[in-house]
Amino acid sequence: MRTSDKRSPVTFRRTAAYRKAVDLVRKLKDAGHEALLVGGCVRDLLMGRSPKDFDIATSAVPEQVAALFPRIIPVGVQFGVQIVVSGGYSFEVATFRTDLSYKDGRHPEGVRFSTPEEDALRRDFTVNGIFFDPVGQKVIDYVGGRADLKKKLIRAIGNPAKRFQEDRLRMLRAVRFASVLDFRIDPATFRAICRLARGIGEVSRERVRDELVKLFTGPHPGRGLSLLDESGLLAVILPEVAKMKGVQQPPEFHPEGDVFVHTRILLDRLKKPSTVLAFAGLLHDVGKPPTFRVADRIRFDGHDRVGASMAKRICRELRFSNAETEAISEIIGDHMKFKDVRRMRLSTLKRFMALGTFEEQLAMHRADCLASHGDLSNWRFLRKKQKELSSEELKPEPLIKGGDLLEMGFPEGPAIGKILKAVEEKQLEGDLKSKESALSWVQKEFRR
Repeated sequence: MRTSDKRSPVTFRRTAAYRKAVDLVRKLKDAGHEALLVGGCVRDLLMGRSPKDFDIATSAVPEQVAALFPRIIPVGVQFGVQIVVSGGYSFEVATFRTDLSYKDGRHPEGVRFSTPEEDALRRDFTVNGIFFDPVGQKVIDYVGGRADLKKKLIRAIGNPAKRFQEDRLRMLRAVRFASVLDFRIDPATFRAICRLARGIGEVSRERVRDELVKLFTGPHPGRGLSLLDESGLLAVILPEVAKMKGVQQPPEFHPEGDVFVHTRILLDRLKKPSTVLAFAGLLHDVGKPPTFRVADRIRFDGHDRVGASMAKRICRELRFSNAETEAISEIIGDHMKFKDVRRMRLSTLKRFMALGTFEEQLAMHRADCLASHGDLSNWRFLRKKQKELSSEELKPEPLIKGGDLLEMGFPEGPAIGKILKAVEEKQLEGDLKSKESALSWVQKEFRR
C-alpha cells in the first residue's frame, strides 16, 4: 500500500551531490518524465545521514535519458541502467522496471519497464525500497520502509526466500545492513537466510569480498561477525574463521573467552580500519585452531606463521589485490613480535618500526591487547620510540654500496650482500655513522 508525505521528511544537509541529484531529477521532470530518488540514499536521508551516492529511478527509458544528458556511461542498458556524469558526480539512473525470472542466483534474465510500485516490489529490503521526490519534497513508500526504519528492522520485501533465491548476495547484504546500521533482522527474513545460507557459495568471490569489506570496515563489525555465524553464512564464506568457535585459550592471557570471542571483540576495538587492517584483525588468529595443543598450558606454537600462510590463501580466494594480500599476511605473521619489542636489539626494533605496515600493525596490537589482557605497555613503549626516532634513523641511507666493496677488491658474489647487511646492522645500532667509518670497519672485519 502506498503511503506518501508531502512534508519535508527530515532535516538534512543539502550537500553539493544532493543538489546536483535534484538538478537531474528536475531535468527529467521538465522533460515530462517521472523521476525519484530511491534506495540507500533515501534511507540515509530519512535517518539524517549524508548519502555517499544518489540513485534515481525514472519513467524515462534509456534512450530518453541519453538524449537529456551529454555524459552517459551505459553500464547496464539492457536492464535500463545508466550512469549519468554531471558536475563531477556520478549518478545511477534506472528506468522503473520489473525483473523477469532469475536462473543464476544473481541476475535476472531480462527486465520489463514498469511503474514505480512494481519497481519498489522487486527490491531487496523495505528500508531500501522507499522513493523520495526531492522537488516536491514527498516520500513515496509502497513497502512499509518508513515504519521499518522507525523499528530499526531489516525486512525483505515480499517473500524473503524468493528474494534470496533471486539474488543470493542479498543474504549477505541483510547481515551487512543490520551490522552497519545497528538494526535487527526480521525473524522471517533471518529464518530464510539460515535455510538458504549454503547458496552464498554460488556468488562470485569478488562480490562476497566487497560485502565483507563494507561490513568489517563499517560500524559494529563484531556484531556483523556474530550474525554471519548465527545465520550459517560464515561457515560457507570463511570456514577457517568459523572453526575459531570453541577453541579455548589460556585464561591468564585471554580472560575474555575463546578465539572467536576474542576476534569479535578485537574487531570492535579497531578505529575506522582500512581494508588491510580490518582483515588482518579478522584473520590474525586463524592459525590457532590448527596449532592448538595442551602442554604445561594451552599453546598455539607457530600460529602467527601458520595464520599468515592461511590468510594469504584466503585473501587470494577472495580476489584481494596482491598488495593487500601481502600486507594482511605480513601483519598477521608479525603480530606476536610485539611481546618482545623491549628486548629487541636496536637494529631489529628499527627494522620492525620501518615496515610499511607498521602503523596498522601497531593499531592491531592495541586492539589485540584491549580484546584480551588489557596490557598496553608495549604499545606505549613503541609510541614513545616513534617520537624519539626520526624516519631517517629508522631507515637511513646506506653508508656504503656494493660498488664501494668492489673498489676495495672484494669479488662479486654473495659475500657482498652479507657485508652490506653487517654494515647496515652496525649503522642501525648507531656504531657506524659515516662512509669512512664503515669502510674502515669493513677493512678491519672482512679483509683477509
